[in-house]
Amino acid sequence: MVTEFIFLGLSNSQELQIFLFVFFFVFYVGIVCGNLLIVITVASDSHLHSPMYFLLANLSLTDLCLSSVTAPKMIADFFSKRKVISFKGCLAQIFLLHFFGGSELVILIAMAFDRYIAICNPLRYTTVMCGNVCVGLVAAAWGTGFLHSVSQLAFAVNLPFCGPNEVDSFYCDLPRVIELACTDAYRLDIMVIANSGVLTVCSFVFLIISYVIILVTIQQRPSHQSSKALSTLTAHITVVLLFFGPCIFIYAWPFPIKSLDKSLAVFYSVVTPLLNPIIYTLRNKDMKTAMKRLRKWNVNSREKS
Repeated sequence: MVTEFIFLGLSNSQELQIFLFVFFFVFYVGIVCGNLLIVITVASDSHLHSPMYFLLANLSLTDLCLSSVTAPKMIADFFSKRKVISFKGCLAQIFLLHFFGGSELVILIAMAFDRYIAICNPLRYTTVMCGNVCVGLVAAAWGTGFLHSVSQLAFAVNLPFCGPNEVDSFYCDLPRVIELACTDAYRLDIMVIANSGVLTVCSFVFLIISYVIILVTIQQRPSHQSSKALSTLTAHITVVLLFFGPCIFIYAWPFPIKSLDKSLAVFYSVVTPLLNPIIYTLRNKDMKTAMKRLRKWNVNSREKS
């Protein structure tokens, strides 16, 4: 019986592993600081107490949690000769990865819905996107993530593992773990595609259709009214592409390429959670103004103390 799994990691070169340690450590610090800054700014600034920024804060929190499932272990393993994780730890990674990934998927859909109401039905915005609806959307996101992760864990928890235990990656995920099971993996691979793959592709298509409708609505308005909405929408579409692109190739593409999967896994778990806060802060005047107010308040409070 297999009691632990061994990660093959990203490289066997000692020099390259030192470089990768510094690279990913800096990235992870940026993820923590950037996403926490957005959460704190939205929570502390009354000007940002609106549905759009409430959902943005939840997206940043989900990004931070999603990256924390894999990045700290990966960074620590750069100095380990044997990159080992226990069987229960592997299952925990699978559960948390799909929990936060499924939650982020629904939050992105909720953000698209928020922009659709704000741009296509602005007179009904305050009625539709009230506080209870926003809390309900976030609760639905976390609930969907939980149900999705439980369904993924159900595939892995009863799999028989009797021999190979080397995972050709830097973290545990269902497609990689299924390959090591002492059973026919074909049906299980189909189940993964039918579950995670179909959910990802359908959500992506729905979001693209929603944003196309919003873009058509914006094009019909005067340029001075549509410029701010177009800027916000561009940020949303960029984040959607960054999130769903790797997911579609990892979970829905029927002909996986291991070297490409590793690169996409790094992008999905480390790069995207760092780019999201950068995209939303650099392209959003309200966020930049709120951060300036927060910084000014912090400086004044230090001077008084």
